[in-house]
Amino acid sequence: MKIATFNINNVNRRLPNLLRWLKSAKPDVVSLQELKASDAEFPAAAIAKAGYGAVWQGQKTWNGVAILARKAEPVLIRTALPGDAIDHEARYIEAAVRGIVVTSLYLPNGNPQPGPKFDYKLAWFKRLCAHAAKLLKQNVPVVLAGDYNVAPTPFDIYPTRSWDKDALIQPKSRAAFKALVDQGWCDAIRTLHPDQPMFTFWDYMRQRWPRDAGLRLDHLLLSPDLAARLAKAGVDRDIRGEEGASDHAPAWVVLK
Repeated sequence: MKIATFNINNVNRRLPNLLRWLKSAKPDVVSLQELKASDAEFPAAAIAKAGYGAVWQGQKTWNGVAILARKAEPVLIRTALPGDAIDHEARYIEAAVRGIVVTSLYLPNGNPQPGPKFDYKLAWFKRLCAHAAKLLKQNVPVVLAGDYNVAPTPFDIYPTRSWDKDALIQPKSRAAFKALVDQGWCDAIRTLHPDQPMFTFWDYMRQRWPRDAGLRLDHLLLSPDLAARLAKAGVDRDIRGEEGASDHAPAWVVLK
């Protein structure tokens, strides 16, 4: 079973890129982030024609998350992260696909920091940790997939000082990610590729893609039972180099 996460950065603008990738990579489950489309604007018909069922939580202009399933219909579990009834940003969706609970999460960027946006990022992380702990206690197979907007260690960003003040690499951001993983989750990409950066994001500015000046922001965290089934993991880097590409590339795992 192949499960991927892909920040598509506008699902309608990047739809040709997405459809080409779905056809070539054939993932069984895909978590999408940054749809930048309302519910009504989600390209459900085109995705269905490509052979994928879908559930989604859209939001006009920003955010938006979805889960796609190849030759299947995801069973929707929730469309919001618990813990804050007044948070209406479309950043979390959860569904069951073939006996596995899969999320698509789009953690807040947090810039500029310090400030309210960074506070929101840390509060969202705290809510995610609380919900993730409950999922572990339920003893069900879970993949926490999505764009976490955190490069967990200095190894997860190219050598530079230009991001030093950015929320993506702040000590508090990294500590929040570590606290989540330390609950018992397996960081699949890093587990199978301990000696390679495995970047998933290259900003459009300053020739960062041609220079391979990337960051690893997109993660698939596996519950312990799925960690035992982890066979392969990788990043489809070439997708980032396509014309009209998202600034992210798909990250994926294969479970045996």
